[in-house]
Amino acid sequence: MTEAAVAEPRRLRFVRRPSPVLVEHRPLYKITQLLLILQMSSRGGKSTLPRLHLFNWALKSTDRIQKLLEAAKAKVLHMTAWGFDPALAIAIRFAVAENMIEATSTGYQLTDKGRDFIAEVLEDADAFAPERKLLMQIGKDITEGMVDKVAKGWEAA
Repeated sequence: MTEAAVAEPRRLRFVRRPSPVLVEHRPLYKITQLLLILQMSSRGGKSTLPRLHLFNWALKSTDRIQKLLEAAKAKVLHMTAWGFDPALAIAIRFAVAENMIEATSTGYQLTDKGRDFIAEVLEDADAFAPERKLLMQIGKDITEGMVDKVAKGWEAA
């Protein structure tokens, strides 16, 4: 037998390396987006969960946000479905735990602490500039009634 055949088998060694977390999945980023939606595009700083997911889903793509802008102008939501993001669900839990939002009988609403936090974010014109611009254009024109009408269609299917 040769020396190579008698030698010890080689061992694999794994070294953990840090991996970057996508911005979309960073809790503070999602919490801030959530608070922006409640502050800028929700009446009274309140929204239902499906409506929050609609905005979150739309903010991920220019095509989706364009459809939301068109729906806001037409006062009719033409989207039949949208994605529900686990990262948003986690952000909501963190925001509730930090007393930035609170659960209501119909969804979630901003607290004073959440309003103070988002006011600080809004002081920096560069912070979340794309989201702010889009949410300002949409305003409060995507109503709970519009979202509810689409959601009722899900129940019938």
